Amino acid sequence: MSKIKEIISVLEEMAPLAYAEDFDNVGLLVGNQESEATGILVCHDALENIIDEAIAKNCNLVVCFHPILFSGLKKITGKNYVERAVIKAIKNDIAIYAVHTALDNHQEGVNKIFSDALGLVNTKILIPKENFIRKLVTYTIPENAEEVRNALFDAGAGTIGNYENCSFNSKGIGTYMGNEHSNPQVGERFEFVQGDEIKIEMTFEKHLENKILKALFKSHAYEEVAYEIYDLQNKHQNIGLGMIGELKNPMSEKEFLLFAKEKMQCGGIRHSNFIGKEIKKVAVLGGAGSFAIKNAIQAGADAYLTADLKYHQFYEAENKLLLADIGHFESERYTKNYIVEYLRKKILNFAVILSEENSNPVKYL
Repeated sequence: MSKIKEIISVLEEMAPLAYAEDFDNVGLLVGNQESEATGILVCHDALENIIDEAIAKNCNLVVCFHPILFSGLKKITGKNYVERAVIKAIKNDIAIYAVHTALDNHQEGVNKIFSDALGLVNTKILIPKENFIRKLVTYTIPENAEEVRNALFDAGAGTIGNYENCSFNSKGIGTYMGNEHSNPQVGERFEFVQGDEIKIEMTFEKHLENKILKALFKSHAYEEVAYEIYDLQNKHQNIGLGMIGELKNPMSEKEFLLFAKEKMQCGGIRHSNFIGKEIKKVAVLGGAGSFAIKNAIQAGADAYLTADLKYHQFYEAENKLLLADIGHFESERYTKNYIVEYLRKKILNFAVILSEENSNPVKYL
C-alpha cells in the first residue's frame, strides 16, 4: 500500500507544480497526504458526483485537471457546487489533487495531447515560459571539479532541451587568505594562497535552486563555497503555454474544421471568417486561450484552435489566420486519459480508474 504523498511525488514528476501559472491553485487541495491510498479516480472536474463515484469505487484520492478550489472560500455551508463537493470529500476522507496549468505548461502535457489528437508534427511550444531559468557559477580546485559537476547534474542542473549534463568549465587562478576563524582546505590561516581553480557554469530551472545549492555545499571541497546565481532572460523553450505544429497534409479551412470537430468530438465550432487560406501550420491552446491570438499570428499559424473566445476577439484574427473556438472541455478532453495512462505505468499496486462521468457543463442542441 502507498501513502497519498508517494502518489503526489509521481504526479509532480508528471506535472511539476513549479510549472503552474502564478494565478493557479494546484497540488493537494483537500485531504491528508499521510493517509494510505486505496485507489485513484482521475477526472476532469472534481464535482460532487465525482466524489460519489470515488466512494463507490473505493478511491480515496481524486486526481482532477481543473482545481475545484480556485479562489478562497470564506464559508463552507454547501450553498454551491464547490462547497458541496469539498464537504462530501472531507466527510468521506477523500483527497483531491489538481494539476491544471502545471500540466498545461509541460511539453508532454495538455497542448501536446491536443496536438497529437490532431496528428500535428514538428511541434514546439507556442509561448515559452519566461523568467524560469537561472545560472549557477562556482569555483573549486581541479581535483574537486568532477565531484561538484556530477552532484549538480544529479540535482537537476545542466539540462538544456534534449541535452543533459551541460556545463562550461574554464581554468583560472584563485586567491584567498583565511582569518583566525578559518579552516582552509589548502594553505594555512593568514597565508595568502594562490592556485589553479576551475570555474563551473551551468543553468537550471529556478524551482530546483534549494536542491542544487544543497548538492553544491555537500560536494564542494572549500569551507566557504564561492558561488553566484543569475536570473537569465532566456525563454524556456520546453515549458510554456500552447503549441504549434504542422498537419501532415494541408487542408481547406472547412475541411480542417470538420476534421478538428471529429477528432476533438466537438458539439460545435465557432470560427472567424474564411479567408481562402490553406491550413498547414496549426496553433493550439487548451482551455481559455484568447490571450494567445497574437502569438499564433506571430508564429505564422494558418489556424488557431482554442476555447472561450468572446465576440470581439474573433475580429483579432485580422484576416491573417482562421480562429476557432472548439469548446473548453473539448480542447482538454483527452487530458484525463493521459493522466490515467501515466499513473498506471508508474503505480502497479492498486487501481487507477478513469472516471465515467462527463463533467462538461456545456450542452449543444
